[in-house]
Amino acid sequence: MTSLRDLTFQELENLIVSLGEKKFRATQVFSWLHKGVRSFDEMTNVSKALKDKLSENYYVSTMEIVKKLESRIDKTKKYLFKLHDGNMVESVVMYYKHGITICVSSQVGCAMGCKFCASTIGGLVRSLTPGEILDQIIFAGLDIGERISNIVMMGIGEPLANFENVCKFLNIVNDEHGINIGYRHISLSTCGIVPKILELSKLDIPITLSISLHACDDEGRSSIMPVNNTYNISSLLDACKSYQKVTGRRISFEYAIIKGVNDTDSHAAKLASLLKGILCHINIIPVNKVEENSFEKPNDERIKSFIKTIEKNGITATVRRKLGSDINASCGQLRKNNLERM
Repeated sequence: MTSLRDLTFQELENLIVSLGEKKFRATQVFSWLHKGVRSFDEMTNVSKALKDKLSENYYVSTMEIVKKLESRIDKTKKYLFKLHDGNMVESVVMYYKHGITICVSSQVGCAMGCKFCASTIGGLVRSLTPGEILDQIIFAGLDIGERISNIVMMGIGEPLANFENVCKFLNIVNDEHGINIGYRHISLSTCGIVPKILELSKLDIPITLSISLHACDDEGRSSIMPVNNTYNISSLLDACKSYQKVTGRRISFEYAIIKGVNDTDSHAAKLASLLKGILCHINIIPVNKVEENSFEKPNDERIKSFIKTIEKNGITATVRRKLGSDINASCGQLRKNNLERM
């Protein structure tokens, strides 16, 4: 059995025509799926005959909210969703002046092993299907009763390690017959899987690419991000330049600033030099506290000095606004804590 929400509109239309139905039925079914129906019975303008045909090989997927935390500071909402097989992922809904943004997961767990990240503790269980990524947006949207207009793929998992499913999800979520979120309102964060960055650049999907860099030299990066042993900084930045040449899009570089590890003005100057010539912006992210390591964030003065040094070198940098600080809204913690209690 396959979830209908795993299908693109074109795949659904082909399926419905193959069942002897008119094409317009695909628009009806696709629309219902993206409104968040939980069963065929809720599709009130679809014939019973078609629903019976579809139900022979397909089902309508659902997600259960296991836990929901809501910030008293800024309305940020953090969800722990249970999938059909009992696995769990996290999503975070954030409110900005420009609209409502959701941070979605692309995998259950993560194999990348970044030492500062709670999502990778316990390793990778499996990748999510396109529909399971989509369901996070649908069911979070139903819960808040408002339209979600922006997506960041920065939750649990490495999106480019789930390349085919993620690309299919982007196609589905952008479709005018469904949720219809524009590509320019979507950001994808990767730790730097070079071949997939190059492959993504050829697909003409004008999303924003965010690179989790977090260090200014190979020694420092390899010590906290094992992926650097396979794709070093030089190869990663070459891929970024190629991506930018093809897409013309500005790239965002993420830098988790860690006290005593990568937070000096010397690190900042080296980082700026490294990124010179790339149309980019640097997001400085004060590291989140994770029980399994001793990493701490620098004080505000150190962070301000770090940014000042970067900007002296002609590159813009800002501290990422921390939302949901009272509910520990960074991804990975809620799932990890729930698994520990099981």
